[in-house]
Amino acid sequence: MDLGLKDRVYIVTGGTRGLGRAAARELVADGARVVVSGRSEKSVAAAEKELGGAARAVGVVADNADTGTPDRLIAAARDAFRRLDGVLISVGGPPAGTSDTIDDDHWRAAFESVFLGAVRLSRTVAAELGEGGVIGFVLSTSVYEPIPDLAISNAFRPGLAGYAKSLANELGPSGIRVVGLVPAHIETDRVRELYERSGDADAARERATAGVPLRRYGTPDEFGRSAAFLLSPAASYLTGVMLSIDGGVRRGF
Repeated sequence: MDLGLKDRVYIVTGGTRGLGRAAARELVADGARVVVSGRSEKSVAAAEKELGGAARAVGVVADNADTGTPDRLIAAARDAFRRLDGVLISVGGPPAGTSDTIDDDHWRAAFESVFLGAVRLSRTVAAELGEGGVIGFVLSTSVYEPIPDLAISNAFRPGLAGYAKSLANELGPSGIRVVGLVPAHIETDRVRELYERSGDADAARERATAGVPLRRYGTPDEFGRSAAFLLSPAASYLTGVMLSIDGGVRRGF
């Protein structure tokens, strides 16, 4: 199946590691070109090289919390590839902790990067897109149900999902789609870090896997392929959807 991605151009924030990098890799594999952002020069350079160099990928050191980031990323896409077809907004998971252990500074920092940074970037990119453009948000199963020890994610991800649904309604008449990806139990450094916090990572992983109908973890590549499809013209009649990529963990429809 041809996804129609050849020579289309996407911004992928958090594209230097984890789920963002997996999505960027699959986009490039299907013929797209990407601008990937990350917070360190080393990770940005490594991602750019892996994704095929300047002909296929451009890396930008940027933080979603920075008010200047949207304009910089859009300018990078225009300068390098002369077009922009969409964005996948992914940020690293906010600090773990319960409501009584997270101070105001952590809440403010997470709000700026996880929530407001995503809103700002989507709003700025939307003004640059034409018919056929797409905005994607990488969310979390905390959209549907609180996750123990992740109070910040539980607070901000559902709000971001609600914003994405509103944005889909607002941009639909212009032919711009908005989609959400809701991963769970994907084998990433973030997941391994959370299980280490339990004191017995192997036991925590075994318990979690037992609750997955497919009885295994998903791979970043599996997430990336789902992201590439949702961002592609092949998904041209999908908007406002929240796609669970979780091996069947979510029991509702």
